[in-house]
Amino acid sequence: MSKSNDKDNFKLVGQNRRAHYDYDIKEKFEAGIMLTGTEVKALRNGNVSLQEGFISPNNGELYLLGVTIPHYSFASAHLNHEPRRRRKILLHAREIRKVLGKLDQKGFTLVPISMYFNHRGILKISLGLGTGKKTEDKRETIKQRDWNRNKARILKGEYS
Repeated sequence: MSKSNDKDNFKLVGQNRRAHYDYDIKEKFEAGIMLTGTEVKALRNGNVSLQEGFISPNNGELYLLGVTIPHYSFASAHLNHEPRRRRKILLHAREIRKVLGKLDQKGFTLVPISMYFNHRGILKISLGLGTGKKTEDKRETIKQRDWNRNKARILKGEYS
């Protein structure tokens, strides 16, 4: 199997569709995340909400907050996890220093973009480092998306 095929072989668990709309993503990172057993089982069922999620620095480490992983239905109540607990993000020390340096600058934020199981079955989270968009920028994004959609229709021959 080729290396490019390995990267394409993954199972998407959840996606934050508003991340690219609300933020101008400058750089992306792939990170691990510390989870309990019932959280992993709930994620394998495809249950996660990344919409309100954000990453917060604390004592030189990064934590994922606001992400909801619902209870795993087949586990007993005393073994289940807290759905909205904070979860530690696992990055290399060099990457953490780089991200913390950017987060200290005004306007930069780190948001979760997607969660997926890679080709080895390990859960990864894609993080986007960027700045928030203003209303005018969001309108420009909508115009560009509509233009690309119309351009594709014209090339297909739907318009005469």
